[in-house]
Amino acid sequence: MPLSRLLRRARDWVGSAPYLFKWMVLAPVLGVVAGLGAVVFYSSLSFATHIFLGMIAAYQVPVPAGEGNAAGSAGYLRAWAIPVVVALGGLLAGFLVFTFAPEAEGHGTDAAIDAVHKNPRGIRLRAVLVKIVASAITIGSGGSGGREGPTALISAGFGSLMARILQLSKEDGRIAVSVGIGSGIGAIFGAPLGGAVLAAEIVYRDDFEYEALLPGMLASIVGYAVFGAFFGFRPIFAFPGGYRFNDPVQLLWFGVVGVVAGGVGLLYAGSFYGMISLSARLPFTRKLRPMAGGLLVGGMALLFPQVLGTGYGWIQKGLDGQLSSLPLWLVLALPLSRIVATSLSIGSGGSGGVFGPGLVIGAFTGLAVWRLLEPIAMAVGHSPAPFVVVGMMAVFGGISRAPVAVMLMVIEMTGSMALMAPAMAAVGISWLIADRSGASIYRSQLPRRAERKGGYPD
Repeated sequence: MPLSRLLRRARDWVGSAPYLFKWMVLAPVLGVVAGLGAVVFYSSLSFATHIFLGMIAAYQVPVPAGEGNAAGSAGYLRAWAIPVVVALGGLLAGFLVFTFAPEAEGHGTDAAIDAVHKNPRGIRLRAVLVKIVASAITIGSGGSGGREGPTALISAGFGSLMARILQLSKEDGRIAVSVGIGSGIGAIFGAPLGGAVLAAEIVYRDDFEYEALLPGMLASIVGYAVFGAFFGFRPIFAFPGGYRFNDPVQLLWFGVVGVVAGGVGLLYAGSFYGMISLSARLPFTRKLRPMAGGLLVGGMALLFPQVLGTGYGWIQKGLDGQLSSLPLWLVLALPLSRIVATSLSIGSGGSGGVFGPGLVIGAFTGLAVWRLLEPIAMAVGHSPAPFVVVGMMAVFGGISRAPVAVMLMVIEMTGSMALMAPAMAAVGISWLIADRSGASIYRSQLPRRAERKGGYPD
């Protein structure tokens, strides 16, 4: 059968098939691409990290339990090389992005959300390819960024390609790209349920794309299975066992985490977009701005090695109590240092996600609150792990305006179901603070479904 006839029959079937049957076929295909995209980017990032930080700078970043549990280097053998390597990564990434696909700068998730609302068929394949390479270089050289943004753009880009080839309707095109976002992020984080809910929650600030939920479930579990077939099915982080919520007084302290996390989330979004505005006014070409940001991040890393790369290994150290003995000023400075580093790395035009750094910032925030409360407050506990996990949920769950999805994802990433009750209190408070301010780390989100219009340009 000629390809044109086969394509025509596929378009006819998609146009007439009921919702359930249609997405039982299309969603698993999206899931396969999400899983393979996560494999490609994870491998690319591991390779780039080995080359830039491992070989050139002679520095090994710590790795979480689910990815090898390596402690990382105790110090710098070539301290001079750290700023040089991070700046070099920024230079290479800036050249790639602003030469071949300027829309690939920044964090890919926001670009995919923008496509959902404005033109689901409009994500270019070139932008996806440039995003993969530029993000691997940015983060692998030590830039503060998350690996979820590029992965989300890969599968969202395939959803956009699917919408073009099959001539999906406006509504189906939106669903395809939304499902691509959620399944890609769910695959790279090993969190299929959270990824499914994220597909429906992340595109609005105060609403829910319920039509994307079922396709999101199918795509996310397939993406998770594909990624896990290559790298295993363990949670990324190991959560120390033994926690039980058995004292209502604890809700007060986790409420404090929620209040602080709400403020930190606002600071994160404000600093990030403030850096974007500041970078746009710099008197030199956009290709060089990520290099300038990388040079500053590399200088920061000489004092705060926790700002380099994804930072997931430092979350594991926080869970294990290995950061508890740091000086108090350093513990309090960690969330702020990561906010500044992410703003410099990605806000200057570098390439990478903001979801992952948001979790790291949240983990450091929870650790800081625990460190302040533990000597003076009752029922806080002697382990910082519950506060680290709840901080991860609360900071990014609030400022992303996707509280349920982020809470589920962190539970899956840490295996910490026992923290559901205190997490609900903290995340709810943080989300209310973000909602009251109207802020979001994803500026392409629409407030509600009723405000969307159009879909494809005329």
